[in-house]
Amino acid sequence: MDPVSLVIGAAVALGGVLVGRLLPERPAARPQHQEQQHQAVHSGKHAPQPICGCGHHLVFHDRETKMCQAQVVIPGRWTGQSSSSYRSCMCQGYRGPVPVDEYYAPDLLEGDS
Repeated sequence: MDPVSLVIGAAVALGGVLVGRLLPERPAARPQHQEQQHQAVHSGKHAPQPICGCGHHLVFHDRETKMCQAQVVIPGRWTGQSSSSYRSCMCQGYRGPVPVDEYYAPDLLEGDS
């Protein structure tokens, strides 16, 4: 290889590194339910929300069986139909943060001893 082609190759490689460093960073794309979980956990104003791995809130899960009772939309283009259809969520049980039970404790400093 002649030295001219080595210099040109090094200049192209250095130019690519510089362009990559100067361009702004793009945020990574996240699925919708992961975005909801991220917002629920990292929200500073509100308490974390109990969102299951299927993307549904705890209120959509049965208390005894923990099965999800929400409806999921199936787009028509997946099934070859012109309209969308609905089916039950296939989540087998709630898999998310368990909220702490709230208990009432009377005030101790009321003055009624």
